[in-house]
Amino acid sequence: MTDDRSPEEWLAALLALLPPAPEAWLEAARQLPAARAQIDGIVARAELDAAYRARVVSDLEQALAADGIEPSEALQRELARRLASD
Repeated sequence: MTDDRSPEEWLAALLALLPPAPEAWLEAARQLPAARAQIDGIVARAELDAAYRARVVSDLEQALAADGIEPSEALQRELARRLASD
C-alpha cells in the first residue's frame, strides 16, 4: 500500500494529531509583537541617551519601573542580553 499524499499533506496530517497548544502559549504569542517593540524602543533609547543607558545597566528593574514598564523576568533577561551585546 502506498501513500499518495504530498509531504505537505503528510505533515498536516501529523500536526492534526497533536493536542491544541496550551492557552498560556497562545497568550504569550499574542503579546510577543508588543514586547519586541517595547524592547527595541528601550534599546534604541539606551543607544542614544548615555545617562538612560547607565540607569538601565546599573538597575534595570528600577529604570523600567520609573518608565512605567512592568519589569517581567523575560523582559529583563532580553534587555540585559541586548544591552550587553552593544
